Amino acid sequence: MWYSLLDTQRRLANAFADNALNVCGWAGPAWVPSLPHAARDWLSRSTCAFATAPPFAIAAVQCNGRRIPVEEDVVDETPVGTLRRFTRTSARRAKARSAPVLLCAPLAGHHAVMLRETVEALLETRPAVYITDWADARDVPLEAGPLALADYVNAVERFILQVAAAGMPAHVVAVCQGCIPALAAASLLAASKGGCLASIALLGGPIDTRRHATSMDRFAHSHTLRWFSDTTIDKVPPPYRGMGRRVYPGYLQQAALLAAHPSRQLELEARYWSNWLAGDSCGAQAALRSLNEYAAVLDMSECYFLDMLRVVFKHHLLARGVWSIGGRHVDTAALKHVPLCTIEGDRDHITGAGQTHCAHALCHAADAPQQRQVTVNQCDHYDLFTGLRWRSAVCPLLCEFWDSVEHISAMRTEPDAALDVAHRNEV
Repeated sequence: MWYSLLDTQRRLANAFADNALNVCGWAGPAWVPSLPHAARDWLSRSTCAFATAPPFAIAAVQCNGRRIPVEEDVVDETPVGTLRRFTRTSARRAKARSAPVLLCAPLAGHHAVMLRETVEALLETRPAVYITDWADARDVPLEAGPLALADYVNAVERFILQVAAAGMPAHVVAVCQGCIPALAAASLLAASKGGCLASIALLGGPIDTRRHATSMDRFAHSHTLRWFSDTTIDKVPPPYRGMGRRVYPGYLQQAALLAAHPSRQLELEARYWSNWLAGDSCGAQAALRSLNEYAAVLDMSECYFLDMLRVVFKHHLLARGVWSIGGRHVDTAALKHVPLCTIEGDRDHITGAGQTHCAHALCHAADAPQQRQVTVNQCDHYDLFTGLRWRSAVCPLLCEFWDSVEHISAMRTEPDAALDVAHRNEV
């Protein structure tokens, strides 16, 4: 009922905003500072009135002092989401030694486009970056299935294999709640199919929420699954393709994010309006893009939402080593020989201290050829994948880790190749 009412309000907000532009006679570019466009953008953000998520639209990146074009394409599609690939055009002409990166985006309210800056920065040093672009549950028909957490784990497995099929194993990096399906999928693959993982990196992921529980962790643990189902779940109305599906609506998620962490929204709004008032079109454009990416929320299926609460926040199945998916045990110890990097922020109020670093013990990472465990100073949750700290601290850490992994792998491979050549010469 509430979904239908609010969806009608969103449509009215869009119509009102567009009419306001026509009445004011403004037909210029959206990025040029103007009161009508500024008011329209604010109204769309505050009422979750975006019909679709903003595009990634990464046209080019700076690499070694040159601006290199970037191509975007879709590699694979499943009911739960799409695997997108971003490739520097120069990488198609030159045989790159660097392994591709698979970025597992979180399904926690925002569209994957919130990680646009993450992808952009990684492309400056890596020839190809893939990202899991999760579907909005309102657009997935009921016949596609329940969209359970297990479906997302299976999708990540499939995506990892797709990347590896291109010729090189993938560096898997996961953000926030994306760490759960990524770690589970990697564990299942390591136990059954070796050689498709170059490394795993986990950024601010709630692997074990019993450690230094945050207010969000305590809230999730103290309320029953029935309470969440009765309080937060609604049905998708027509005309959406997923009509009838029970979901945790995006508008509720946006309200929850704003109530729990208002500083993020206020910071982005302040940056946009200060640039707008100063007449800085470029600054206003960049700030507005970040704002719209943050405000682009999606619906998540009830099944996935309750599964995540049960597995991660209430029963801690992954952390306790008792999680099974489709009859397969998620054995994180199968990753003991896979290089592992965990990164936390010392000011992260969403994922508590130690909740990500605990993956080293779960994966028996002491046996891994390479491992990193880093806590970044003056870094909150969002700084782990966007903004100045991401650019200056986190991204360089990841790139150094991957370079080290590839260097050691090359040192091990080259002697073997030399022995093969010598053997062929003897024959």
